[in-house]
Amino acid sequence: MTTTEQPAQDRRPEPSTRAGERDMLEGWLDYHRATLAWKCQGLDDEQLRRASVPPSELTLLGLVRHMADVERHWFRRILTGEDAPPLHWTDEDPDGDFHVREDDTWDQAYATWQEEIAQARKRADGRSLDEVSAGRSRSGEVFSLRWIYTHMIEEYARHNGHADLLRERVDGETGE
Repeated sequence: MTTTEQPAQDRRPEPSTRAGERDMLEGWLDYHRATLAWKCQGLDDEQLRRASVPPSELTLLGLVRHMADVERHWFRRILTGEDAPPLHWTDEDPDGDFHVREDDTWDQAYATWQEEIAQARKRADGRSLDEVSAGRSRSGEVFSLRWIYTHMIEEYARHNGHADLLRERVDGETGE
């Protein structure tokens, strides 16, 4: 069982208040990525696996696994059209990313999530915000990189609200 490192202070990168559109979108996405990591810091694997808001089965570890799959889906499968199967869910268990097991660890989930973030950055690099995705949704829609960034910010913001509540219930820690 490992314990994540407790920060001395909030070290999330503050998005610029005067950046251009792309830098602003990337800044907010990085801020929200860092927020989820911050919400998990200082907890051991058991705490990260704890469903602390019954009857919900949601856990902090499940949120990290979910966001690894979300990063993979939008940047690999949709933006670049890669054949990148889901990491944690299946057709038989569409919520498998949230269903953590005793052998699932923070180190494993965090490394996978960080790798998907690195791959997302790599795939977005050099593309115009107006560039249309090579992949399509199930209904056949394509998406601009701008839309993907905006959706990712929304996805993280929503789940960071969940993470805030889960963390408070696990050990009483709160924060913005």
